[in-house]
Amino acid sequence: MVNHGKDVKIFACNSNPQLAAKIAANLGMELGDSNVGMFSDGEIAININEMVRGSDVFVVQSTSNPVNNNLMELLIMIDALKRASASRITAVMPYFGYARQDRKSKARDPISAKLVADLLTTAGADRILTMDLHAAQIQGFFNIPVDHLKGGRLLAEYYIEKFPVRDDVVVVSPDLGSVTRARDFAAKLDVPIAIIDKRRPKPNVSEVMNIIGDIKGKTCILLDDMIDTAGTITNGAHALAERGAKAVYACCTHGVLSGPAMERLQNCPIEELVTLDTIVIPEERKIPKIKTISVASLFAEAIKRIYNDTSLSELF
Repeated sequence: MVNHGKDVKIFACNSNPQLAAKIAANLGMELGDSNVGMFSDGEIAININEMVRGSDVFVVQSTSNPVNNNLMELLIMIDALKRASASRITAVMPYFGYARQDRKSKARDPISAKLVADLLTTAGADRILTMDLHAAQIQGFFNIPVDHLKGGRLLAEYYIEKFPVRDDVVVVSPDLGSVTRARDFAAKLDVPIAIIDKRRPKPNVSEVMNIIGDIKGKTCILLDDMIDTAGTITNGAHALAERGAKAVYACCTHGVLSGPAMERLQNCPIEELVTLDTIVIPEERKIPKIKTISVASLFAEAIKRIYNDTSLSELF
């Protein structure tokens, strides 16, 4: 990277050190020397073991499960770097936890995504680098710059290679809220889209009502930003198979995959689930039909451009 007279350093907390190491390797760097541990009573203890005064520092941490521990690690790491006189601190959050709580859907609901934005800013973050926020308007919750990367490009490249001839391929939006994402993804593949009309009677529960579009005899690719308990995606897959889809594939940026997700995926018609490595899937929860693509090169390029003060827009 171009030398602006200030060091660039990349630190990692505990949520995704493998991804942080890959990002650093893509930049020809090593991770910064730090210890992120815990006192016996559960308090988080962080030590920065090298000088960061005047440095442009990037902290890689997804606020995935355990969400609250990982969020506190990030906040305390940012505070430590700020008090050590880092020149600029960028929170690199491949997965931004609490993003689903972005509005009041009923009386007396919190807007937790805004609270997390305030906490990050108060802790001392000067910039946020993230990917595929559940709701794009969360960028407006911050009073600091937010660089919002899109994982669809990496997923599209995979399917373009997997399906060089796409005459019978259809991209399927699992719900009405994902239509714009599905339309953009379908444009990259140059294929039509279909839409699953569902209702959600309560959190983490969904029911398919109708399918809008032609999917009979087609290879369907279900696309979502995240898959949590996998109820939406597997219900959609069953509905597509019952209505005559030739094959069902699925992909997402964030594989949260909590609770009954693995069992549901194992027992559904989805032939392959492609997810990006914004969240670590523990070895004991991996199943053969899950394939992971790394976002390291994309985040490395974004960090390089932020450090060099050049445009990120073409990465979007």
